[in-house]
Amino acid sequence: MESLSLFWQGTGIAQVSWGSLLMVGMGSLLLVLAIRQGLETIFLFSLGFAAVLANMPGSTLAEPGGMLYTLYEVGIRDGILPALVLLGVGILADFAPLIAMPALLFIGAAAQLGIFVTFLLALGVVGSFGHSFNILQAAVVGIAGGANVPTLVFAADRLAPELIGIAVVAIHVAVVLLPSLQSVLAVLLTSEQERQVVMGGLRPVSAWERILFPVMLLVTCLLLLPSIAPLLAPLAFGNLMRESGMIGRVSTGLSPAAHSGLLSLATLLLGLAIGGRLTPDRFFSVEAVWLMVLTIVAFGVGSASAFLMGKWLHRRSAGMVNPLLGAAGVAVVPMAARMVRKLGAEDVPPIELPAPMLAYAMGTNMAGLLSAIVAAGILISLLAGKSW
Repeated sequence: MESLSLFWQGTGIAQVSWGSLLMVGMGSLLLVLAIRQGLETIFLFSLGFAAVLANMPGSTLAEPGGMLYTLYEVGIRDGILPALVLLGVGILADFAPLIAMPALLFIGAAAQLGIFVTFLLALGVVGSFGHSFNILQAAVVGIAGGANVPTLVFAADRLAPELIGIAVVAIHVAVVLLPSLQSVLAVLLTSEQERQVVMGGLRPVSAWERILFPVMLLVTCLLLLPSIAPLLAPLAFGNLMRESGMIGRVSTGLSPAAHSGLLSLATLLLGLAIGGRLTPDRFFSVEAVWLMVLTIVAFGVGSASAFLMGKWLHRRSAGMVNPLLGAAGVAVVPMAARMVRKLGAEDVPPIELPAPMLAYAMGTNMAGLLSAIVAAGILISLLAGKSW
């Protein structure tokens, strides 16, 4: 009988709790969204799968020595997986529209206002409602509003690792709401005449400009903000490989689709590593609710400020810039760029924006990505490694 009792105690059934069951259900929901709805398929699929594995009754995969724990320690704490994701992004990224029109940087930078506004809100306003974030946690809440998962993961591990799982989920909740949010803001903040502006074609960008851009970007940013080296260096290196033709030599004999294989694998592993950190005590808490609310607020503030910057550029350029480009300032790559044409199509009456607008939108999206990395770097430089 004693042996049977020990056997029973070692089964997962004997260790079932409501918290673990709810987290398994949440992980299963993420799997369904990835499979049925096609939302951030690879990342959400691996995130949900890892959440199920980590929270199955009796599972030790997310505990010290477990597979998910080891993956987090090696891939996240050492910064390897965020770097590999950004390396893959750099290989696929085309900075030519941004090079051809540097003014797009203003829109991308304006979209990061949401990071700093949310940081201040997390420090001040939330405390008056019965919950308070410390300054490091508030920085992570703000960076979540930048909408870039690799940047968030890198920053959160250095500032407030306990928030990393729910902050990533908060970004994806906000991303689902982003189209509706931006549709309302576009109508409120821009006029019909402004939204109908047809922008001309971009100037040609030479091969040398394409090659020099990632080099100059890296040198300039690292001289001013060395804390972002682990993020910006892989991005610049990947883009330099692309523009110099080196990626073609490395992948000789492979199909063009294989160039995205590194990004897909790194994204999958990143999801597995983070999914193991989704625990019921953190996920089902007031803290998680506030984090999600503030992330949505950050997306709204960032989108609004980007639209307003687009309006300012519209006036400064004598009506040559379409302020709908502000939708692409949020660093959700490449979804935010596609939102520009979607907003035009949803207008009343519908606006058929020409194909060159997608190039401008991608340039703005890249500007938003770079600006989100820089904004996170500022907070890391000011706060990480200090006693608060």
